[in-house]
Amino acid sequence: MAAPPPYPKRRLKQGLALAARVGYVAKGIVYLLVGGLAVLAATGLGGGHAGTKEALNQLVHQPFGDTMLGLLGAGLFAYALWRLLQALLDTEEVGRGPKGLVTRLGFTISSLIHASLGVYCLDLLRNAAMSSGEAETQDRTALLMSHQGGVILVFAVGLVFLGIGLRQLWRAFARTYLDNWHHRQMSSGQRRLFEGITRWGLSARGVVFLIIGLFLCIAAWRTDPSQAQGLGGALTVLAAQPFGPWLLGAVALGLFGYGLYCLINAGFRDTSVD
Repeated sequence: MAAPPPYPKRRLKQGLALAARVGYVAKGIVYLLVGGLAVLAATGLGGGHAGTKEALNQLVHQPFGDTMLGLLGAGLFAYALWRLLQALLDTEEVGRGPKGLVTRLGFTISSLIHASLGVYCLDLLRNAAMSSGEAETQDRTALLMSHQGGVILVFAVGLVFLGIGLRQLWRAFARTYLDNWHHRQMSSGQRRLFEGITRWGLSARGVVFLIIGLFLCIAAWRTDPSQAQGLGGALTVLAAQPFGPWLLGAVALGLFGYGLYCLINAGFRDTSVD
């Protein structure tokens, strides 16, 4: 039997595993909010085509909203730390080949996105977050384009989003998420239920990321920052299509399912760091 790791290293691994689980809970709550609001919009019961930041804005006006925002912000920072460690320590063992480097770049971008959401929670607590998510997306795109090589960078970011979207669809099709789950802790019924939720959620998120990436590439190609769209903008695009409410409803339920998938990960994902 292998000797247990030294006490400090063991405590570090336990701390990082806890950060990952707390982070998945926070991320899951954000996607449950986004998906729930979009479902309400699709069914005509209120809500809206909210991105992640707009969903957080909705939360701040609820009872105990400040407390919930503070906890969510802490959880999102924990998730950002976990994703950064995935990139730096290669916890998924993807290697340093082209595919592995792209995957680790995706982890890094995910870390930055969720860290920015954590900062946004703090801004909301200070009543400093006033601009809408889509306007902010376009402002950031315009700022990037104003620098030398910025158009190329925006196009590259769009390609990354397209790649992430395709990867989400592939994960749903190939069921690669199973490699990260502790199956012995699941009953057969739980696994079938969790798989259905996960495949639907990953597929919906993949579609949304493909739309975001496409619009970023179009914005760079036309040198028009107003073409850039975030998550809320992608949902608005879906709603504007033929059978838009049905499309929006399907994707909204998928995003809600992705939030549940994050909660499943919080309970059953292998978060060990060697």
